[in-house]
Amino acid sequence: MDTRTKAALKKYLAEGGTLGSLAKRPRKRAATAAFPCEPQAVYEKQVAALATRVRRIGVKDVTIGISGGLDSALCLLVAVGAFERLGLDRKGIHVCTLPGFGTTKRTKGNADLLCEGLGLALETIDITKACRQHFKDIGHDGRTPDVAFENAQARMRTMILMDKANMTGGIVLGTGDLSEIALGWCTYNGDHMSMFGVNAGVPKTVVRKVCAWWADAHGGDAGRALRDIEIGRAH
Repeated sequence: MDTRTKAALKKYLAEGGTLGSLAKRPRKRAATAAFPCEPQAVYEKQVAALATRVRRIGVKDVTIGISGGLDSALCLLVAVGAFERLGLDRKGIHVCTLPGFGTTKRTKGNADLLCEGLGLALETIDITKACRQHFKDIGHDGRTPDVAFENAQARMRTMILMDKANMTGGIVLGTGDLSEIALGWCTYNGDHMSMFGVNAGVPKTVVRKVCAWWADAHGGDAGRALRDIEIGRAH
């Protein structure tokens, strides 16, 4: 996030805005309002929706970029559920992690653990070198934290995921949630693009609840990864 955006967000929050609404917070209302939902029902609807799309367009491969965060984790869980419902081989779920300038060992470790727990292969494609070459090509110094610098990584990741999907004849699953889409919290021509937005109808608060439910219900390495992601997010 660039400095100007950070300043604008800080001002917006100071005036009573919340990340769950563009409106100013009414008096006597908590900053984060509860969003009622039944996590299992939400998950099952997501699975049903993705299964329907995959079946109707006749593909057997999907590509997902995971970051070690909750949104991409939920997208992956839904993909697994949809493939099980359709009786498709999990080998058709192609998972990539694309570390860049700001990737930490913890997020990468959680991505590894999640995939291991789900029995999925994880391909690592480091985008650092490609981004540096891109900055050189466009005459950017690669250091100034402006809008171009902030967005380049998201666009590089999307290009790679799209190309990987083309290689298998499959589709890219989008990981962004409803809160991010409503706020424009994404990069145009980057992570806002996919062939199917798995979390597009699910607010951020509900993503957290669904992941917590799945971790409690299934446990294992995948459950441990989800819990650590949530702990890391809280800090």
